[in-house]
Amino acid sequence: KDPARGALGALPLATICAIVAAVNGRAPVSATIGDLPSDANTMVAAAYSTAATGVHFVKAGFFEGSAHGDAIAALGAADLGRARLIGVLMADLKPDLELIIAMAKAGFAGVMLDTANKTDGGLLDAMPARRIAEFVQLARVHDLIAGLAGSLRAADIAPLMKFSPNVLGFRGALCASGRTGALDAGRVRSIAAEIKRSAAQRFAASCITAFERPTP
Repeated sequence: KDPARGALGALPLATICAIVAAVNGRAPVSATIGDLPSDANTMVAAAYSTAATGVHFVKAGFFEGSAHGDAIAALGAADLGRARLIGVLMADLKPDLELIIAMAKAGFAGVMLDTANKTDGGLLDAMPARRIAEFVQLARVHDLIAGLAGSLRAADIAPLMKFSPNVLGFRGALCASGRTGALDAGRVRSIAAEIKRSAAQRFAASCITAFERPTP
């Protein structure tokens, strides 16, 4: 995405194509369609264009308002080739978690929780922990990939891993000069190592708990 153009700012299609070519199948690539209104025709047209670049996942955000159902259904009905849909809800805009069910019914692959405003703190500041846990649980129940993002820092990894998300999304924490700057390889490696460390600790704790559980 282009962080200078909003929470889910869209990159030029030519840039997305160049990224897909550079990755060359070594990892999945996702791209956003931009900070768009929930208009079915507008969002589907943007999703078609983005999917045509060859990405694996197309991310569509749902911001303020409640009239998202038609757009979700239209996106789900669109033939995007191999690309799968990821819906994005904004934790700081009082999201309706029932939309997760609508996305599952429409055939989305996953759903992410993000923040629209990047200057008022991170995800854990925007939404109570119990609601984040509810978000992940609802996504998992409906067989959707569950992702958490929103101005995340290294210190957020351990508390967010408690909810067992499939994905943690970072941007600013990976850049030396803020979220609109270039990615820094050292910061990427550091965040990746912290995620692995936290995951290993959670796995070890779960094994200990299972071992100590009394036999019925």
